[in-house]
Amino acid sequence: MPPFEPEIWQIRGPCSVFSRCGASKLDLNLDWRNVQPVRRLIAQFRHTFADRSDLILENLALRQQLAVYQRKGRRLNLSTADRLFWVWLSRVWQNWRSALLIVRPETVIGRHRQAWRRYWTWKSRHRRTGRPRIPAEVKDLLWRIARENPLWGAQRIRGELLKLGIQISAESVRRYMYEARRRPPSQTWRTFRTNHSREIWACDFFTVPTLFFGTLYVFFSIQHGRRQLIHLNVTPHPTADWVWRQLIEATPCGRQPHFLIRDRDACFGRRFVARARALGIEVVLTPFRCPQANGIAERMVGTLRQQCLNHVIVINQHHLRRLLREYVEHYNQTRPHRALGLKAPTPRPKLVRPAYGGRVISRPILGGLHHEYEWKAA
Repeated sequence: MPPFEPEIWQIRGPCSVFSRCGASKLDLNLDWRNVQPVRRLIAQFRHTFADRSDLILENLALRQQLAVYQRKGRRLNLSTADRLFWVWLSRVWQNWRSALLIVRPETVIGRHRQAWRRYWTWKSRHRRTGRPRIPAEVKDLLWRIARENPLWGAQRIRGELLKLGIQISAESVRRYMYEARRRPPSQTWRTFRTNHSREIWACDFFTVPTLFFGTLYVFFSIQHGRRQLIHLNVTPHPTADWVWRQLIEATPCGRQPHFLIRDRDACFGRRFVARARALGIEVVLTPFRCPQANGIAERMVGTLRQQCLNHVIVINQHHLRRLLREYVEHYNQTRPHRALGLKAPTPRPKLVRPAYGGRVISRPILGGLHHEYEWKAA
């Protein structure tokens, strides 16, 4: 009987082939009864820990949803932290759908994809290269110069910046200059009106009711430049000849505008435009039903009503003419105007306080409706 030799098994290679040490060939008729218990033990150990991790994650998911339900409010409002939690849970737990109750699984997947896009957008964000951009204060100054001087080119603006000690290339000036000028180079309407305001007049009519239910018509003309009332008169029956006579009285000794703005009132008559053109006055008609096209004249009507006519009852034509003449003198001589820097339409010397003593006196206008103030020596 041969002596007893213990069998020693080892695993060789990736094919898990068992061979007996010292054997000349492989013995495939192995006894697996000794191996199966070990495999069962390893599988039980792995399933035990896997079930425990699933249980922990499921418990965590349910607790998180319970905390969301306990928040106050009629609707379930998921915060950013809640969304990030479910995105993370979907990455680490395969069975996360079974524990999700408050939202659909597609929502979590969509949130994850959105977070993925944001992450890679941040990851691949643009990093500026090349020459550094000009400072913000230099850019603002360049835009200001370009807007205030629409006829200047890039080299002209660059020259002004160089005089201020700002080093900048013409190409940079050209790029930012076009950003400031989104339209073709042109002067503003304010500049155009300022350059031509002294040559522009406006005229208009307005009505005033009288004590005995009559109607009086007031015609006036105003200069755009200094907002000065040039002429004003009253009539109960305006006709074309009467209106033309008012224009002649308003333009004595060659004092006349180059442009006259008026509406399409029939009181002016059909020959008004041709007769005015013969005097060298170009009449500009406003569009139909567009009073804002003659805004300065319309604003003057509002001023006369608010500061004079709305506070009196006009008796007759003579009474209205006297009231308007007194107010027009006050308006042209002393009333401050915001468009003129709180100065009167007619320039006048500044009042000087007396060196020794002196007091301020007032002079009533329209029976005390307005007052004028000035210094008087003691």
